Parts: sequence; structure tokens; C-alpha cells
Amino acid sequence: MDTPKELRYSKEHEWVKDENGNLRIGITYFAQSELGDIVFVELPEEGDDITVGESFGSVESVKTVSELYAPVSGKVVEVNEELEDNPEYVNESPYEQAWMIVVEPTDASELDALMSAEDYDKMTQE
Repeated sequence: MDTPKELRYSKEHEWVKDENGNLRIGITYFAQSELGDIVFVELPEEGDDITVGESFGSVESVKTVSELYAPVSGKVVEVNEELEDNPEYVNESPYEQAWMIVVEPTDASELDALMSAEDYDKMTQE
């Protein structure tokens, strides 16, 4: 699967899409393929604050439970409620249907610390 070039990536396998200042966040194709079939997704509530590097939720697969780590700090302004009933979207469509949260960032410069698609691909192929 091609890694979308327009996104930024964290070392913990989250992707970030800048949408006119707000940031849409999900997990990468690589992450979901390593986890296996996703059976449950736990996400924060709208209005919650998240802090870069700290857990903001989890995904449960048939193999394990994996924490989701915030790639940026900010306030959650939207949550993908579809994942509650359709956790399989994470496997089927990690970059489209399976976005997890939208965040209003508190420090837009945190985006600069994230990897490009090229750098993320290098990291996952090592």
C-alpha cells in the first residue's frame, strides 16, 4: 500500500492530515497490518484535551490491545463515531473511513516534528 504523501506521520504509527488548521488523525496501513483484525476502538470524547506523546485511546485486535499516542497536542473537536459499530474500517480503509479524531492543535509547530511519507516508509522498512 502506498503511504499517502500529503500526510505527516509519528514514530508510533499515527498519521496526521492538516485540514485548514484542524488536524485529522488515524493509524497507518502499516500499523493496522501489524495488529491484525481490529475488533474494538476506544476513543476520547469531543472536548477532551490530548497531549503529544500521551495515550488518547486504544485499538483492540484479535492479537492484542495497542495504545494510540497523540502525535500533537490539542482539543478534540470531532470523533469518528462510525468506528464504534464498524471497527473493521481500521483494516479496510485506514486513511479514509477509519480516521479517529479531529483536533484543534494548541501548537501548530508540533507538526514539524512529524515525519514525511518518505521518512515513515524508511522507518517501517528497517
